[in-house]
Amino acid sequence: MIKKAVLILAAASLCSACIAAGNSDVTRWENEAKRVTIIRDNWGIAHVYGNTDADAVFGMEYAQAEDDFNRVETNYINALGRLAEAEGESRIYQDLRMKLFIDPEALKDEYAQSPDWLVALMNAFADGLNYYLYKHPEVKPRVITHFEPWMALSFTEGSIGGDIEHVNLNQLAAFYGHEPRAQVEPPSPEEMREASGSNGIALAPPITRWHHALMLINPHTSFYFRSELQMASNEGLDAYGAVTWGQFFIYQGFNPHCGWMHTTSGVNDISYYLETVEKRGDHYFYVYGDKELPVIEEEISIPYKAARGMAEKKFLVYRTQHGPVIGEQNGKWLTVRMMQEHIKALEQSYGRTKATDYHSFRQTMELHTNSSNNTIYADSDGEIAYFHANFIPRRDPQFDWTRPVDGSNPATDWGPLLTVEESPHLQDPKSGWIYNSNDAPWSAAGPGSLNKEDFPSYVETGGESARGLHVLRLLSGKKGFTLDSLISAAFDSYLPWFERAMPALIKAWDEAPETNPLKARSADQIALLRAWDYRWGVDSVPTSLAVFWGEDISRRVRGEARRADVPIYDYVGSKVPADVLLQSLAAASDRLTSEFGTWKTPWGEINRFQRLSDDIVPHFDDSKPSIPVGFTYSNWGSLASFSAHAYPGTKKWYGNSGNSFVAVVEFGSTVRARAITAGGESGNPASPHFDDEALRYTTGKLRNVYFYRSQLRGHTERTYHPGE
Repeated sequence: MIKKAVLILAAASLCSACIAAGNSDVTRWENEAKRVTIIRDNWGIAHVYGNTDADAVFGMEYAQAEDDFNRVETNYINALGRLAEAEGESRIYQDLRMKLFIDPEALKDEYAQSPDWLVALMNAFADGLNYYLYKHPEVKPRVITHFEPWMALSFTEGSIGGDIEHVNLNQLAAFYGHEPRAQVEPPSPEEMREASGSNGIALAPPITRWHHALMLINPHTSFYFRSELQMASNEGLDAYGAVTWGQFFIYQGFNPHCGWMHTTSGVNDISYYLETVEKRGDHYFYVYGDKELPVIEEEISIPYKAARGMAEKKFLVYRTQHGPVIGEQNGKWLTVRMMQEHIKALEQSYGRTKATDYHSFRQTMELHTNSSNNTIYADSDGEIAYFHANFIPRRDPQFDWTRPVDGSNPATDWGPLLTVEESPHLQDPKSGWIYNSNDAPWSAAGPGSLNKEDFPSYVETGGESARGLHVLRLLSGKKGFTLDSLISAAFDSYLPWFERAMPALIKAWDEAPETNPLKARSADQIALLRAWDYRWGVDSVPTSLAVFWGEDISRRVRGEARRADVPIYDYVGSKVPADVLLQSLAAASDRLTSEFGTWKTPWGEINRFQRLSDDIVPHFDDSKPSIPVGFTYSNWGSLASFSAHAYPGTKKWYGNSGNSFVAVVEFGSTVRARAITAGGESGNPASPHFDDEALRYTTGKLRNVYFYRSQLRGHTERTYHPGE
């Protein structure tokens, strides 16, 4: 009787959802679902097969929602500027920032203007998510109860930090909220890259054992930021890789012919302008050349969750021809200009997944919307390539584009975009390899790399990271690479940051007089570090001591190194006074002793992986099981990155970003690949696939990818149509 009542209740829920959705919608969804087959392999990864590309999109959206609807919805809540509706008043300025650039009415118009093939994909995107909600009435969305096709245009690239997030929230709140906050410079490219990172490597057939191109795909993001899946159709689609939750394209991955990996670029693709503004009556005007032009005014409303239901805050926002006003500096209004090509961006993001060779992939680059990312490429013809950031406006080199420029001067206007040929670009270099680790591309292929002097300064603002030094060490002069040796390179334990910095510390100790109290106090530590091989490991005490010292000395001198325009590892290695180095080592030893009982604590007892829930803001617990992790934060030069620290209530350090997905791919007559995802595919703690990859993840033991349907035989957990 109870079971019957439950069935009646479920049927009633579905029936009411059916009425809300409309019977015609449900009929369409059910017909779409019949044309889609989802095969879950024994790691819970979805392999989605549809008759058309749109069918595959429908199925992959449904599968993503099954795995983690909360993350799917949250990405679109954020992209549409609706976080405050879910999380309250603290998110108002984050939403305002998004709504300065994302206007739903404009996106609806763009949807109507999109090519038919893209409209079909956007329709399938919305249908797949709405069908999931229809079939799962127990799932309660935080904000978006019904997805619309045009919403796909709000989130068109899969980077963890889109261009819009460069806009400083403190400045925005100070200007529009009239709050007395300190003016803050826009974040430097180096600061933006500190929060992200990635590694991409492409190896050409002459330096591989089986004479096939090889590729490393290794994004560094917050964990669980992307799902892993395959989507295929009878219209030429067959792509596998990492998908940012809710999007309908493989962001970093491969198909039978080629692979692509994006790394955050040091390009200056965003321009800030200082506008000279004067108020006349109730309106503002700004100077442009010998003209005074009216400032465009617009009201934006931000609904937000309050203690007693929903409330609303309204803002009168301003724009000039350069873009929205985002703050004030030195009595002038600050505006920002960035790429806003939603249709082209979605076309490029999807189109690259169907490329069949270098030429067709190169054609997708002509859309010029991969604004903040570099791209590493490899294919089954043996071609390898590097494409620098794909949206670079031509600008007058007399201006310093790393700082706001004079908006009243027409000479600061953007010109046409640099072509692919005019941008940093490599194809089949003599070295046989290409890499990017968020570095400048001037050493991307060893001796055959590009020359910095051949390009405008705004093309690249960064330098060489410790990871870049590491890759050069691993690839230069090497041959005979296989999937196994590429994995070994990706998890190589060497830490080049300390190779540059540690000798200065040891020299400081050696040259310190015996009367210096720091000498006797740090004798044992120096003896240990002197014998260290600069390699991380879970049992390594020197790794713990070096990391704690590296953190301490970096905090002390980071500002000085930045002002001197010297990489911090070189600054520590050559510019820091001996007493400061020794004091920093003493402080690091004291901190280790205070937090862990002894400075002789092995690294694996500090650095841990733990997944307790699927909360987007994670929590950790020292009393719960966790796994030791050998690899460190990428700043020290480890290609495998694990960014960990202590959290409220913990002493151990827990990782929440770094290696989020790792894949190695071999492009021969068939594709061979191995991969690993942080934790597991499912966001449901009750699922066996919530953390079934955790141990493999921490040890770099990548699993086989079942790319071909025949490979799924014997490795299939479930086969079904969406809704079953």
